[in-house]
Amino acid sequence: MCSGGVSKIKSMIKSAIKMYLFYSKNDPEYVESCWYPWWEKQGFFRPEKHNELPQAVDRIFSLCIPPPNVTGTLHLGHALTVAIEDALARWRRMQGYKVLWVPGCDHAGIATQSVVERRLLREQDKRRQDYSREEFLQEVWRWKQEKGDEIYHQLKKLGASLDWSRACFTMDPGFSKAVTEAFVRMCDSGLIYRSESLVNWSCALESAISDIEVDSKQLPGRTLLSVPGYEQKVEFGTMITFAYPIEGHEGEVAVSTTRPETMLGDVAIAVHPDDTRYQALHGKQCRHPFTNRLLPIITDPVVDMGLGTGAVKLTPAHDHTDFLLSQRHSLPRLTVIGGDGTMTSHCGHWLQGVKRFQARERVISALMEMKLFRGKEDHPMSLPICSRSGDVIEPLLKKQWFVRCEKMAQKAVDEGELEIIPHFYTKTWKNWLSNISDWCISRQLWWGHQIPAYRVTLPESGNTQEEQWVWGRSEAEARERAAAKFGVSPTALILTQDPDVLDTWFSSGLFPFAMLGWPEQTEDLKQFYPNTMLETGNDLIFFWVARMVMLGTELTGQLPFKQVLFHSLVRDKHGRKMSKSLGNVIDPLDVISGVSLERLQEKVMEGNLDPREKAVAMEAQRKDFPNGIPECGTDALRFALCSYKAQGEDISLSVSQVLSCRHFCNKMWQTVRFTLGALLDVGSPVTPIDKWICSCLYSTVEQCERGFESYELHTVTSALHSFWLHSLCDVYLVSLVHMQVFQSPSSIVDRVAAAVLYHCVSTSLRLLSPLMPFLTEELWQRLQPYSPRPSTASSSVCMQSYPTTSELAHWHFPQDEADFPLVQEVVRVARSLRAQYHLTKEKPDSECHDCVCLTCSGIFFSLLLCLPEKCAH
Repeated sequence: MCSGGVSKIKSMIKSAIKMYLFYSKNDPEYVESCWYPWWEKQGFFRPEKHNELPQAVDRIFSLCIPPPNVTGTLHLGHALTVAIEDALARWRRMQGYKVLWVPGCDHAGIATQSVVERRLLREQDKRRQDYSREEFLQEVWRWKQEKGDEIYHQLKKLGASLDWSRACFTMDPGFSKAVTEAFVRMCDSGLIYRSESLVNWSCALESAISDIEVDSKQLPGRTLLSVPGYEQKVEFGTMITFAYPIEGHEGEVAVSTTRPETMLGDVAIAVHPDDTRYQALHGKQCRHPFTNRLLPIITDPVVDMGLGTGAVKLTPAHDHTDFLLSQRHSLPRLTVIGGDGTMTSHCGHWLQGVKRFQARERVISALMEMKLFRGKEDHPMSLPICSRSGDVIEPLLKKQWFVRCEKMAQKAVDEGELEIIPHFYTKTWKNWLSNISDWCISRQLWWGHQIPAYRVTLPESGNTQEEQWVWGRSEAEARERAAAKFGVSPTALILTQDPDVLDTWFSSGLFPFAMLGWPEQTEDLKQFYPNTMLETGNDLIFFWVARMVMLGTELTGQLPFKQVLFHSLVRDKHGRKMSKSLGNVIDPLDVISGVSLERLQEKVMEGNLDPREKAVAMEAQRKDFPNGIPECGTDALRFALCSYKAQGEDISLSVSQVLSCRHFCNKMWQTVRFTLGALLDVGSPVTPIDKWICSCLYSTVEQCERGFESYELHTVTSALHSFWLHSLCDVYLVSLVHMQVFQSPSSIVDRVAAAVLYHCVSTSLRLLSPLMPFLTEELWQRLQPYSPRPSTASSSVCMQSYPTTSELAHWHFPQDEADFPLVQEVVRVARSLRAQYHLTKEKPDSECHDCVCLTCSGIFFSLLLCLPEKCAH
């Protein structure tokens, strides 16, 4: 046998083995198991790799991931964030930008402390108060070491091309230094101050909480709700009316309230100055039936004459509106509910120590006994609920640290360089910043950044000394500051650090620059700050994004990022907000790897829901996932998430839509299998269908360019899905099969078709790589032995250049592309006729009607090749 024949046989055997090893069906578990460690080992995600890119340009793309809470696992909302941000990071990296995408985790003060407290109670039957602060913090760090890497594992599973060498945790020493520096600088400039004011208080947590952690529960009227710490459900959504006797006169003033237990803290009654019902009572007083206090009747235009009786009881220590009125009218403030949710000594012995909602019933009963009760009716209302504990929020008067926001907010508004996408958020953004209130940053927790402020006790001072505070980067610095401020020796002072910690949102607001080493002027800070952009959910526009902009502008003199891209919220397929209590929260890993219904139910049982909520959640799971969740793979999940219009309405995601994308992945796999068996030398397009598919690819690249530049990823996924499925597979590959291309290797048509096929598949893989990193890497590696320029091919598809229209301009044939719909219409008609005359494979075209050849492929591919089709009759 000649050497050429032996070589040919060896080549055929090699191809046969290769095709045998190339599975006939895409297996996500197989494809996605090994590529990420290789990417990470090669350093592809580090900006230092930029200099090795042939397509490198002198441009930077930097952003941070919105740091998820260290407490738990990612949900589909996080998966959407990762899918969008990773697509943008990979796209810019392939364009030759120097890309830095920094991972991180938030210490999540309230959430983490709550989780650890529940764990200690369950496992050791101990409460936080049974430990010293140092002992409890050791338990939290131990838990963090056990569970803290779960988030990072999920991010890697999702294919996030993050630079792990720069990962930061908000409680790391370097980050903690940045938090302390920010607090001290802002205290020095007067932007942080200490004051007594009303705060949102969770009695279950015994801590103030931020606005973002308060949910509003809408009640249509009388509703019974479970409240932590109460065995029986508590009634809400009713309006109680009772009377205050007028001192020294006949008559009474009736007032209405949804919180009768707070009447023990009433200090006045307010009416509208124009309300004719009460004009004769201006300046009069009422007698409190339980405390015997005199309550002045005051007038204020803020009172709504049409609400209730038109007379309003004022409880400044427990209501935000009443607090503002007390400032205007110099009224006292009596705290009648303590931080633990029980009544204080101001209420008298009969109520002191009683839980607030139990006291409510006692107050109503006492009013009835005194014949001052005037009725109860349903009242639709919004009830503030602590999202962390499920407790009903109690406004309480507390001495706390606050941030003055007005000037910083105005500076943020005046910085016109910040671009908000979608642009319709800009007006809302400016309106909110223009009407911002001061921000309470104190939290009564142990886990978090302890406030670097110290209460000063001076020599020979009595217990009546007014609070004096200093702050510093260390206790030694604070002592020197105190000595200079009060003119005493540093050793004569007693300093007591504030036991409270800072709001988690304060530290996370520093993330864009603290992650780069601020306050030190590091190379990363000089090179990557301000960040190019921030991408996050639209629910964080005020509570995180606004604070980042204010803190960044104040502390660095620059906006922390140049663009803000907001995406919509992910809801379930019924359009409901995802909630553990509804049983519709989906772990992205369950979609990626698949999970049985039994395991889904086990997860609910392992959670912290109460028994009734668990029953509801498990029933919902049985209805929505009777057979569990099928394995879909990371690429399918990412592609499905990016297929939605993320800048518009909320996304209602169903697993069936992800499964549809899994089928698309299978189609890609089969296409490359076909391609591997067909590749030969490069030629040039000679037939109309070759020109047409190349021109379609050019148009697809054009759509991808526009979609990425405008951050409309759904247009990118739509273009790629349409090209691969409908143009490449349904038309071009089918045409090759019907024309029996590749049966004669010497044919110029065969060589050209092989070149065009390689061009289309390899270019499409590069286009898809930012969206489907695992599958495209697997298929790319299998194509590389057939590259026409193997010496210049990068080792990974994620380091290849992203296709551009300028690169493909010589393969753009607009006329061929425009003419092709006529061919498709002929095919459609031919198929219709074939069906009408029942021409099947068993009965091809033995009966010719009017000498019209009705073989679909015959008509179709004759037109494609511009060759005459001769009828056999």
